[in-house]
Amino acid sequence: MRKKSLTQEDRDLFRQAVGKVISIDSDKLHLSTTPKPKPIPAKRSVDNAQSLDESILVTELLSLEDSLSFLGPGLQKNVLRKMRKGRYGLDAEIDLHGLSSHEAKKQLLRFLHSCVEEGFRCVCIVHGKGYRSPDNLPILKNSLNLWLRQHRDVQAFCSAPHREGGTGAVFVLLRLTDKYDEQDDAER
Repeated sequence: MRKKSLTQEDRDLFRQAVGKVISIDSDKLHLSTTPKPKPIPAKRSVDNAQSLDESILVTELLSLEDSLSFLGPGLQKNVLRKMRKGRYGLDAEIDLHGLSSHEAKKQLLRFLHSCVEEGFRCVCIVHGKGYRSPDNLPILKNSLNLWLRQHRDVQAFCSAPHREGGTGAVFVLLRLTDKYDEQDDAER
């Protein structure tokens, strides 16, 4: 391969474009002596109330006898089938009958937080069918449908079987906590 020769005009143009150049005495890389700070992981918020936004609406409102159903990403459809049949053992239950929407939300968040802390997997939430609600639209049922979809620890939920409350109750599948992962690692 032949070396390309540049004309004096090209050299002058190059030097004009580059500008003033200072020669370097050493070609060694100089690294900073101060160590970089280690990243600090963000702490997870205990208060889930801010994550439940009531301004987000589910596509349509549910009526008295409509069933609730939700399956989080990555879960198989047979999880809902097993939940509907009551194949997951219930670890806890809460009854929100007769509570205002605000009070029910507070109770629900407290309940879900304690269930996750205890390592509960499947819980039952009784919300009632809403027979005494105005215009026969169940307020707690529709709110619960929205809140559970937004909660970070809820993987799936569905209306309970008829013998467990039917469309007036919901079975909720919670994610497993990290503490069980640590226990499994310790047992190995």
